[in-house]
Amino acid sequence: MTTQNYANHRKLDTAFHRILLPVLFLTFIGSCVNLYRSLDDHQRLYSAALITVLTVCLMMTALLARIFALKAQDRAIRAEENLRHFALTGSLLDPRLTPKQIVALRFASDGEFAGLAGRAAKESLTPGDIKRAIKTWRADEYRV
Repeated sequence: MTTQNYANHRKLDTAFHRILLPVLFLTFIGSCVNLYRSLDDHQRLYSAALITVLTVCLMMTALLARIFALKAQDRAIRAEENLRHFALTGSLLDPRLTPKQIVALRFASDGEFAGLAGRAAKESLTPGDIKRAIKTWRADEYRV
């Protein structure tokens, strides 16, 4: 297994990103074509419209399920990193830090975490800038 770093830390979930989303997108395109062809056939119009609406609902459900899971992970990461900062420094993280900044800070080693957290709050670093500033990467293999 390769060592995690800025260049390879992003993860794609094969089942979600490479199978489910493309299948849902193709189903949506097909349902729209079916709906368009059914505009003149009133016997098929209701079914075609229903299939299109259900496809849109299924796409929204899949995307919202992913978003909600990531938000829950972000909350857990925020609590973990706040505890880690408290254990290292005796104080909580700077309240100026955004959740995305805190999530980016999870990759910093203990030796540079507190300093980088202070710098991120003071300079309003973007999550990408925070990750690029990390010298000793702390892998996070559990994020989905």
